[in-house]
Amino acid sequence: MVKSWESVLTLSVVHFMAYPECTTGDGPVVETVTKLAEDDFFGALEISWIKNPAARARVREIAAQSRLQLGFGAQPILLTQQLSLNALDDAARKKAVEAIRSAIDEAYEMGCKRLAFLTGPDPGDAERERGLDALADSLKTLCTYGQDKGIALTLETFDRDVDKKSIIGPSPLAAQFAARMREDFPDFGLMYDLSHLPLLEENTKEALTTLKDYLVHIHVGNCVKVPGRPAYGDLHPRFGYPGGENDVPELREFLATLFEIGYLDWDQQGDKPWVGIEVKPQEGETSDLVLAHTRRTWREAWWGLK
Repeated sequence: MVKSWESVLTLSVVHFMAYPECTTGDGPVVETVTKLAEDDFFGALEISWIKNPAARARVREIAAQSRLQLGFGAQPILLTQQLSLNALDDAARKKAVEAIRSAIDEAYEMGCKRLAFLTGPDPGDAERERGLDALADSLKTLCTYGQDKGIALTLETFDRDVDKKSIIGPSPLAAQFAARMREDFPDFGLMYDLSHLPLLEENTKEALTTLKDYLVHIHVGNCVKVPGRPAYGDLHPRFGYPGGENDVPELREFLATLFEIGYLDWDQQGDKPWVGIEVKPQEGETSDLVLAHTRRTWREAWWGLK
């Protein structure tokens, strides 16, 4: 009999995806965080930049009152400003580094332990090694800065040729790069997202086995990979969305494999592993209904595990 998920993992929800009106650091942050905090289905909330200092303070208060852990995702900071940590232009790369440095400050202010980010666009075969070297240089600066504040960095892998077209990227390259970073920064880690798996043309067992030594965070969600269909690309529609790739069976297989590779084998020491739900309402949908749908999907997938 599978245990309750609360006994083996911390289930989080990505705030800025569930409520995309907050992606730019503005919008009804306090109101939407309050709504999620009042739902004890989730044990943690993944936030991003919050431009208003008073709103940041209020979010911390809400998290403390509701016993809700906070994680920090810097992906919106990079994406909305079209910044790349692997830019070959030094001035552009420096701008990205400074943006993440500020994000580390904010993550520290909010009491987070890790900061997640994504890499910039892949420059192509001829320049990829230069891009990876530039990325490593950026991250050495940022990992060092984060260490001083107790903030570790988490690289989330994205698709290579569909939507984000990130340099990292395919799982074998991600594992290779993580090994390189861990030579100097043992707390550096990777995040893998079920919604990116179809876009990378990978399969669950192979991808998670390749990454298992470096995984520190997991996301689950859905995608549409058929061009021309609604929600095509990396738009995180709800599970079971028409034309989508992931629903209960795929989520259940993914969770089962996380057990197989040891990611969910919590030894009662330290923090429980995080699994984050990342779904976004599409045209004509509401955040609250999509989240209700996701809770039902999660329960069905979890209790079907053997």
